[in-house]
Amino acid sequence: MDVVVSRCAGIEIGKSEVVVCLRIPASDGERLSEVRTFSAFAGDVEKLADWLAANAVSHVVMEATGQYWRPVWDVLAERGFELMLVNARHVKMVPGRKTDVADAAWLAELMEHGLLRGSFVPPRAIRELRDLTRYRKRLVQTHTSEGQRIAKILEDAGIKLDSVASDLLGVSGRAMLRALIAGRRDPQELAELARGRLRNKIPQLTAALAGRFTQHHTIVIGRAVVNTCGLKPSSSPVASVAWSRASEGCHATC
Repeated sequence: MDVVVSRCAGIEIGKSEVVVCLRIPASDGERLSEVRTFSAFAGDVEKLADWLAANAVSHVVMEATGQYWRPVWDVLAERGFELMLVNARHVKMVPGRKTDVADAAWLAELMEHGLLRGSFVPPRAIRELRDLTRYRKRLVQTHTSEGQRIAKILEDAGIKLDSVASDLLGVSGRAMLRALIAGRRDPQELAELARGRLRNKIPQLTAALAGRFTQHHTIVIGRAVVNTCGLKPSSSPVASVAWSRASEGCHATC
């Protein structure tokens, strides 16, 4: 097959090491292949980039392996290499023993003949925004899960607070939960902690807050309330940072 990319490299990336196969022209007109293994530490990744630059490599291809490819990609991108990230399913080798060296050589050969199709890799700012939004999503899920756990424990205690208050973890709900945790059990006293429009439902709250709240309930709900601190979507520091990054990303792409 025709050689499309004269000087290229294929990289197989793992957690602790990076295997690189170089494909460049030899002095006799044939193709020269050389394989080296580097550790995945930042210093060795820089040495990898130096080695590629010393051999005038123009194109580098790597598989999208978990998160391991990202630091290698960033270092090589800063050095000006033409990079390509490929899906492992699209570059499967013929059946046989799979090794990192064989995989790196296979990637380099496919790149050499122009047989690869790269995946889209967004700019670093967008990748960081993705990390933040995914983390925020996980925080929201955790917040919801803890709220459901609190509702379940209150039901076990015979307290029907969520039948009257739509948000157990709102200002009023938290005030009542903290009072219960502190040992206050008088339903009328607890109902008076309501704020805003919830004060119109004080009779219903008084009825809902009558139950058998034991030490066991105190321990579990106390832990759950602590776990929700800082997780509320609108108040989470992650949410404000994500919004700021989103604005920067929009300006950068406009």
